Amino acid sequence: MASGLLARTLPRPEWTHEAHLCAVSVLVIEHDLPLETALPGIISAYNVSVGGVNDSTQGYHETLTQYWIASARAFHSGGEGPICARVNAFIASPAGRRDAPLRHFSHELLFSVEARLGRVEPDLMRFEWSQ
Repeated sequence: MASGLLARTLPRPEWTHEAHLCAVSVLVIEHDLPLETALPGIISAYNVSVGGVNDSTQGYHETLTQYWIASARAFHSGGEGPICARVNAFIASPAGRRDAPLRHFSHELLFSVEARLGRVEPDLMRFEWSQ
């Protein structure tokens, strides 16, 4: 997934929640990239390459991207073992659930234009990894 994202060859229907988590996990574990600054451009360019749009209502979402980078870093820190097993464990864990960000952000805030276009702080609960 990460290589398809980076090369912009991943078919759009395969860019699922699980594919997002797989890609960010592989990038966290195996690549020496400043993801917090690099991944926004990578995802935005991928979206455009598959006919998508990045604007205030669709496409790239800054707060969610930063959330999943931090969540993946926290989950994979100090982890060992085969990368496939580590990625699958993240996806299957409570931390990898599609609705995991909603423990921290109200729906209204998370899906606001402000949160899509810029990083916003959680309004419900601090992140476990920052306590």
